[in-house]
Amino acid sequence: MTVDPFALLLLMLRKQAGRTQEQQADAINAASGRITVTRREISRYEKSENIPTNHTLEHIAVACGVPFEELQREAKAARARRREARRHDEEDLDAMKRRTVLEGAIVGVSAAAEPWQRLAAVLQRGSRVDEASVAALIDRAADLHLQELSLSPRHLQYKVEAHLDAITAVLPQAGQHERALTISAGETAALAGWVAWDLGEHTKADAYYKVTENCAAAAGHPPLRALALAYASYGDHAPVDKLRYLHQAAQDVRGRGNAAAAAWVHGRYAEEAAQLGDDAQALQALERAQFAYDFADHTSEQAWVRFVTPYRMDSLALSVYGQLRRAELITTADDALTRLGDGLPDGGVVVLGDLAIALLRGGDVEQGVHVTRKFAAAAQAKPTTMGRDRAHAIAGSLPSDQRDLAHHLRQLAS
Repeated sequence: MTVDPFALLLLMLRKQAGRTQEQQADAINAASGRITVTRREISRYEKSENIPTNHTLEHIAVACGVPFEELQREAKAARARRREARRHDEEDLDAMKRRTVLEGAIVGVSAAAEPWQRLAAVLQRGSRVDEASVAALIDRAADLHLQELSLSPRHLQYKVEAHLDAITAVLPQAGQHERALTISAGETAALAGWVAWDLGEHTKADAYYKVTENCAAAAGHPPLRALALAYASYGDHAPVDKLRYLHQAAQDVRGRGNAAAAAWVHGRYAEEAAQLGDDAQALQALERAQFAYDFADHTSEQAWVRFVTPYRMDSLALSVYGQLRRAELITTADDALTRLGDGLPDGGVVVLGDLAIALLRGGDVEQGVHVTRKFAAAAQAKPTTMGRDRAHAIAGSLPSDQRDLAHHLRQLAS
């Protein structure tokens, strides 16, 4: 039986992810949260014996780290080809399919309709990857950093690791695009590390951060190392090591075009210095963070700085002032509460947690309990390591008449 170009595309996506048919089925089932396909079904897809439904295509897209709309379009074209084929007799059908697979196998990179179809052709022919395919991979990596604010860690992990597989498969054919793809691979690996840490997979996280630093060295791109070091500073390391990581990260984001990244790195340094009780260092670093943020331009800087929002800067300041027991805590909490309003920003679990702690420590118990309830709902909807840490801290700051709420938070923390 001759193979349809869409079946070839599915085959190429699996191979570039480095999976067997059974592993591909497992990845798709993990994305869906239940058993929806088997190894035999994967084989049928790749032999043109069956075409996945749109529902299954959604899970394939997640498992392979590709846009659902692209797969849906290619599947629709495959179904149309199948309907057309059924109008001919057996001889015409065989001839038509031979032409189709020939066209699909030798289609030029520039002539293919979609980036992912071009990528499949590049991998099949072993030629250089084209500029449009590189742009699609880089854009996908940037989009994953935006999705980090809204997706659960487990859901995001499948998407990020699948996309990292895709970039890794293409790198040997990158040619003149090697540096850009290496940077994108490093950014994706750093996000994979962060998600792994959020899920408690600390050894895995450290391995991803290390390979991110390797990508930074290979590409000659210091801000990428800063990303790995700043993420690693949240890990289970000695305080002096965390400050050393962040000091190096601050050196890596010096210069134009890194203002938002510098704001985050200096803010993290301030948090860790405050944790050690070093008032002078903490306040100096926080001032640098706030100064850098005044020059931030998220539209022109790296995609991974999108989470450094005014809300996140409020959170960093609240964390520092709260640990140092500074008088600025009260006014900063009031300003943060005003900025937050009735809404909840993307990635708001950490922001709400720090705000609740600040209000409770600052003496505004009524408002603190109100924000705590919002935090509890957000933390339950999107469980993360940072959310659990803050749940534990808030539970210990609640007044005695909020025992039920404190108990709920301790359950979230555990």
